[in-house]
Amino acid sequence: MKLKTLLTSAALVATLPFAALADSAENKARVLEALENTLLAGNVDAVDQYFAEDIIQHNDMFANGIEAQKGVVGFLAGSGTFKAEYVRVIADDDMVAVHARYEGFGPTPVIGFDVFRVEDGKIAEHWDNLTEEQPLNPSGRSQIDGTTEITDRDLTEANKAKVKEFLTKALIEHAEINITDYISPVTYLQHNPMVADGLEGFGAFMAEMAKQGISMDYTEVHEVIGEGNFVLTMSEGTIGDAPTAFYDLFRLEDGLIVEHWDVIAPMPGADAAHNEAGKF
Repeated sequence: MKLKTLLTSAALVATLPFAALADSAENKARVLEALENTLLAGNVDAVDQYFAEDIIQHNDMFANGIEAQKGVVGFLAGSGTFKAEYVRVIADDDMVAVHARYEGFGPTPVIGFDVFRVEDGKIAEHWDNLTEEQPLNPSGRSQIDGTTEITDRDLTEANKAKVKEFLTKALIEHAEINITDYISPVTYLQHNPMVADGLEGFGAFMAEMAKQGISMDYTEVHEVIGEGNFVLTMSEGTIGDAPTAFYDLFRLEDGLIVEHWDVIAPMPGADAAHNEAGKF
């Protein structure tokens, strides 16, 4: 989806006569405008207009504060190769989440989730999780293709609750659950690079991990951000013994998960260069 289309959609939603939706749409439009006029334009001078003076940065490569943010924009502008494709953007009150593909960070394109907190019209806090782009998965799906349309905004809170309950019971507590209470047995489209579609694909992947003696455990769900049929969770846990950050995006229909994207990345080490605020 093109940036101009996203901006137009956000503006249309902002006309709805619901205060919460209007606030969310305004924040979404503000973030998209900020990204377009700073990072994409390579305009360091515009940073003061869109970012808070004391912006909190959770990317371990960058320090807090607006001067560090200007450094990021300047670095990307200087590279001459930075490109961004913003595929999905969801807004939940003051939180705006972007699912994107980036070029210019290195020789390989990067897939990421960026999350922004907006305060008084400026970006006051930023989180992200990034991973190198991988080949198509066993079902021929990429890490960013699939449905983009936001629907069912009246079901936002119910969908958020369903996803959080699923992660808590299945991946934190490892409780015995009926998986079809959470994931559709008919349609489950998977965008993880190693997992095929359907409950069968998910089960086969988990069985292979168990066969190799590798466990995947979530320990805490830090944030649940939703807009209608889309819910993004920001969690931490482990794969084997390695501390890991999990960003999962779910699409729901009729109260069940029908599509899933993720970005899984190692947690920053204790010696991370600028990890002042922590990953979460």
